[in-house]
Amino acid sequence: MKKIRVIVIDDERSSREELKGMLKNYLEFEVVAEAKNADEAKEQIEAKQPDLLLLDIEMPEKTGFELLESLEHAPAVLFTTAYNQYAVQAFEINALDYLVKPIREERLAKAIEKVRNNIGIALVDRQIFIKDGEQCYFIRLNEIYLIESLDNYSRLYFRKKKLVLKRSLRQWERLLDTHIFFRISRTQIINTNHIQEIHNIPGNRLKISLKTGQLLEVSGRQSVKFKNLNGI
Repeated sequence: MKKIRVIVIDDERSSREELKGMLKNYLEFEVVAEAKNADEAKEQIEAKQPDLLLLDIEMPEKTGFELLESLEHAPAVLFTTAYNQYAVQAFEINALDYLVKPIREERLAKAIEKVRNNIGIALVDRQIFIKDGEQCYFIRLNEIYLIESLDNYSRLYFRKKKLVLKRSLRQWERLLDTHIFFRISRTQIINTNHIQEIHNIPGNRLKISLKTGQLLEVSGRQSVKFKNLNGI
């Protein structure tokens, strides 16, 4: 049985010990690390590459949301907190579940069942966490269909939304799977799974139609590269 690797993140040691004790009842879950704040948690996440975070929201210096925003890839998350005012926000961003302290055994059992039913999807399809003002999102990478450069910022298109983020196209290129995402010009990256049609245009260049209806021109150099990669 493949273990689900867990990191428990909470500023209170007693809460971490309680959660670790409760998880011992679920043999497929393995606690590989714990952390008392966001900076410590980030180090452990990068080192251990967990499948799941049990994450407190209100912590000194940085919140759980700020931790997620600092990660290149966000694992699946169960939020644990004493403050139920975050519940709506947690579910809007597609967290697996939201547990209010003190956590009851039967409530944890329901959350564990959600993890079992959904963790496979999260492992296969990596996700990122984005905070836009008061709005927060877990975004699966395959939901992103276009990224546009705005100098050191970028505009991200996913679902029926678009957000401006402080992340350059070069940073996106280091993050994204080059077998799926392709830089069509100096200012645009597309998800090739969202291509509807490909058209030849004068100058030996390509014009790509996305499933969203957008028409995008591929630069001369990138047209040649795209044709070679795809046998066109």
